[in-house]
Amino acid sequence: MAVTSARATRAPARAPLGAGFARLWTAAIASNLADGLGRTAVPLIATTLTRDPALIAGVAAVTYLPWLLFGIPAGMLLDRVDRRIAMAVANSLRFAVATVLAVLITTDTLTIWLLYACVLAFGLGETVFDNATTTVVPALVTRDQLDRANGRMQSAEITIQNFIATPVAGFLFAVAIVLPIWLTGAGFLVAGMLALSIPVAAARANRVGGGDRSAQQQQQLQPAQPALSGVVRFLWQHRFLRWMIVLTSITASALAFAQGSVVLLLLQTFQVPAALIGVVTAAVGIGALVGALLSSRFVARFGRGRVMFWAILISGVGVLGVGVTANVFVAIAAYAIGAFGVSVWNVPWGALRQAIIPSGMLGRALGIVRTIGWGLTPIATVLGGFVARIDLRLPFVIGGGLVVLLTLVASRLILSASVQTPAAEPVPEGQPS
Repeated sequence: MAVTSARATRAPARAPLGAGFARLWTAAIASNLADGLGRTAVPLIATTLTRDPALIAGVAAVTYLPWLLFGIPAGMLLDRVDRRIAMAVANSLRFAVATVLAVLITTDTLTIWLLYACVLAFGLGETVFDNATTTVVPALVTRDQLDRANGRMQSAEITIQNFIATPVAGFLFAVAIVLPIWLTGAGFLVAGMLALSIPVAAARANRVGGGDRSAQQQQQLQPAQPALSGVVRFLWQHRFLRWMIVLTSITASALAFAQGSVVLLLLQTFQVPAALIGVVTAAVGIGALVGALLSSRFVARFGRGRVMFWAILISGVGVLGVGVTANVFVAIAAYAIGAFGVSVWNVPWGALRQAIIPSGMLGRALGIVRTIGWGLTPIATVLGGFVARIDLRLPFVIGGGLVVLLTLVASRLILSASVQTPAAEPVPEGQPS
């Protein structure tokens, strides 16, 4: 009897994530490849237009600007339309922008200001496509698969962008400046078409066990659609989410503050040859990839709260380590450890938001969260650059130290992640509860 009881309580085998998730994952891979090619090629193109460091740094700032301007409108859109169509249209827009940019380069009529405009348009499409990818996941997998699904998505993003797109883009740029832009556009177009293959049931995701429901059941269980004010009120009144949004926004800004001048730190302080910067990036990427692959297993074994606490603490210690060491190999290892911590954190935090926030407001809620968090990133990056004028290590010391301090102060909040439960779907205004 004891043996039978032990077997009965044993955790079930890990079920496959399903064909619907596989299609979404494939679309995300194509889009990440295009993103990675573009993000590597665009700064290189900027250096052919100007040598002003401020104007070149502006390219990075403009990359995040769409999340500040369009994050919430994108979320509102995704809570009201077929998300597959939204993803296809968004990447069709990015394909069109890539085509325009390629023509401008070919005709030698590109200016830094036109490049800014293209980057802004790329970002507009990204706010829709990436937000839609996140909101569709709960409709394609069951709730107990969310951590694994998010880990799969993040590991693919890290692998494609850090280990494939970055070196390929550099090689293509050396062959012909316009070549990586054409391939960027092609990647966006393919990703958009693949998005249309996602099951219809995921168009308006119902988060409760979406992976094991039929299309008819999904349609019958369509969530309520509260007003934007109701979404804001939900996020504000949910104590855990409110303070976690504050915490993650500040920690993300602290990490951006630290990393804004990392290239100069490697080149000038640690004397890393320019040709090896990509090797360093790949080494750091290995830490991030390992974190993304192992995160869901950590959660299953140790619980979400513990994993999130130690992950963010490790990320802060790693970034702090970069700033306090004088040894280049120790600095790279510390940076990789910090990236490992960030990746481990991202997976359960993403799954937790998908599980807690009602699906009827998920798109808008994630738009608000990302607007707050990513919207502050350009400001933090610029501030870190000014501090780096004093000492290139100083931003890492301040940023990493702040993350460690915030983690310790908010330890009770973070550990409570393990006991958070999904919220009930809201009743639309004007209807009886």
